[in-house]
Amino acid sequence: MIDPLVTAVLDRLYDEDAAQRAAGLPSSQRTRNVDRETGRWLNLLVRATGARSLLEIGSSNGVSTLWLAAAAVETGGTITGAEILPERAAEANANLAAAGLDAVARVLVGDAAESVSEAGAPFDFVFIDAEKDDYIAHFLQVIDLVLPGGLILADNVISHDLTAYQAMLRERDDVETITMPIGRGIEFTLKTG
Repeated sequence: MIDPLVTAVLDRLYDEDAAQRAAGLPSSQRTRNVDRETGRWLNLLVRATGARSLLEIGSSNGVSTLWLAAAAVETGGTITGAEILPERAAEANANLAAAGLDAVARVLVGDAAESVSEAGAPFDFVFIDAEKDDYIAHFLQVIDLVLPGGLILADNVISHDLTAYQAMLRERDDVETITMPIGRGIEFTLKTG
């Protein structure tokens, strides 16, 4: 169960997202959050696997970070997010504080390459939800920092053309991967070696 304080913050953020969409804002101006089903699935997955060292690339205003952090509370873990837009990172950290999750979660501002080095590897759970053209680079940056048996999840693989990312994964012998039809599509990748 998600804490009522976290639920209240998530409800507010989903209302804001719906208002942005209703106003017809272009995606570059919207917060571009995971939907509730995806957030809930991420939360359940962290809890089911007992993941303790989580990394998120592309935190936006912190919706997915909230879902992951709520699970990290239960597993005794922490999550570090990376967000390139300073105003979004500040908003994400304010939302984490409002939800009472700032003791287990933080969003670093800046390029993911710099943030990942500050995050404190190794990781057993990585969630990528950033600019789609950067997915391969993000994966290559983190794969050696993920523990064997760890997960790397990438969002929007059905709603966007991420065939190059998916093909790259399927050519590797150190991961197994499958496309999950959850939300806008999640590429679910297990590090095997």
